[in-house]
Amino acid sequence: MANINHKPSKYMLNLLHVLPALVEDKTDIVNTVVEINPGTISKYEIITETGQLKLDRVGYSSLAYPFAYGAIPHTWDYDNDPLDICIVNLLEPLIPNCLVEARIIGVMKFEDAGEIDDKIIAVLADDRRSDHIQSIEDIGDQFKKETTYFWEHIKYLKKPGTGITKGFFDKNEALKVIVECEERYNEIYLKNFE
Repeated sequence: MANINHKPSKYMLNLLHVLPALVEDKTDIVNTVVEINPGTISKYEIITETGQLKLDRVGYSSLAYPFAYGAIPHTWDYDNDPLDICIVNLLEPLIPNCLVEARIIGVMKFEDAGEIDDKIIAVLADDRRSDHIQSIEDIGDQFKKETTYFWEHIKYLKKPGTGITKGFFDKNEALKVIVECEERYNEIYLKNFE
């Protein structure tokens, strides 16, 4: 599990800023801070500046998240938030605000109200029940249909038609997205603190 290379502090560390996106010595496993569990209707989000979990909004519909959802540290997407990640094939809920290592299997390209808001798709890295899932294709067409429907309709009652799925792509494309978001974190987010 993540060893935090940071001097001891009397304050709680913000994992979004002290951990790298990729787990040390791994090429396809990312650190992830969990925000939401499957079955949750409301949207929870980590406050980027403090690392605290907050209720971002009460769900607008009865659609519940079909996967765990979280943020990848040391990344910055075009929607001015850390890069999103969906963790599939869970046997039980995860503890919100906990750190997990997730193995990347693909990415869903997504646009939210005109902003790029891609979603990395992953499984828990050390869950042997997911060893057979090596690519986005291994989770099947039903997952793609449900996920597309979820993202295109989660805000539909408030902002109809603003969520547009642009397709599902492989692990290599997911890694490109992560690298781009790491670069954006360094170039855009960190410059605000210089």
